[in-house]
Amino acid sequence: MEPYDHGMLDVGDGNLVYWEVCGNPEGKPALVVHGGPGSGCSTGVRRTFDPERYRIVLFDQRNCGRSRPHAADPATDLSANTTHHLVADMDLLREHLGIDRWLLYGGSWGSTLILAYAETHPERVSEIVIPSVTTTRRYEIDWLYRGVGRFFPEARERFLQGVPEADRGGDTFAVLAAYARLLSDPDESVRAKAATDWVTWEDAVISMEVNGKPNAYSDRPADAVMALTRICSHYFSNGAWLEEGALLRDAHKLAGIPGVLIHGRLDLGGPLETAYELTRAWPDAELVVVEDSGHTGSPTFRDTIFAALDRFAGK
Repeated sequence: MEPYDHGMLDVGDGNLVYWEVCGNPEGKPALVVHGGPGSGCSTGVRRTFDPERYRIVLFDQRNCGRSRPHAADPATDLSANTTHHLVADMDLLREHLGIDRWLLYGGSWGSTLILAYAETHPERVSEIVIPSVTTTRRYEIDWLYRGVGRFFPEARERFLQGVPEADRGGDTFAVLAAYARLLSDPDESVRAKAATDWVTWEDAVISMEVNGKPNAYSDRPADAVMALTRICSHYFSNGAWLEEGALLRDAHKLAGIPGVLIHGRLDLGGPLETAYELTRAWPDAELVVVEDSGHTGSPTFRDTIFAALDRFAGK
């Protein structure tokens, strides 16, 4: 499962995007689209695919993982890091690798980016597999950083206390914008505290998932946490630069693309509602609800992903 090819792709705006390919060079092309935004692509996700049947392409989205410049450096300008830039990066990578059509795989934020890409370039997509569906509507962002706080009021209060008092009385997006400013502060201690406060909230949201991984956000290396929180706050405070509901509205563009949507019934941060709505708007997609899983998965959740990718491997 080690990469047989890798490199840095110049995508413009001073950005180099890291990519790698593993598996079978003659296999079915598949692109892994990581979450976050800003998580970077883990090496473990390679094992999701059968390496004898898939040509597995992984990449780190702008300013995170092994891509450069890195968002952990406060001097790194994120103004050229938007959903539309990432969609263009993905298609540039496809051209660079000489791929005509590929399967898209990824969840959480990755599912938003997959949908944005597939609705822009449907002719380049063979199938889609999404574990944990989100479309990053402002409605969904507000739930994740405010609404779900009804289950975790103490953690929600600590999250609010992390920003200046003047920003606490505003809406969710004022709070997220305040975090974005703190995470770009020239003072390292200010940035570090804001990053800790952010991932502490994220960990609280997944804390009831008995089959998931506890502390999945705060256990990452310091630079990875900084990039994740800085890029997340940048995207979410701006509604990912997407018109509200656009990905659901334009799901008709996915007609003819087979899809499997896999979602945990117990996902508090990203409720099942969005996956259900997407299935109704995209008739070629099948929704599989995993009863014992939340956002971070379970053995049943993992096996459902394997089954979906196994089904598509020979097509």
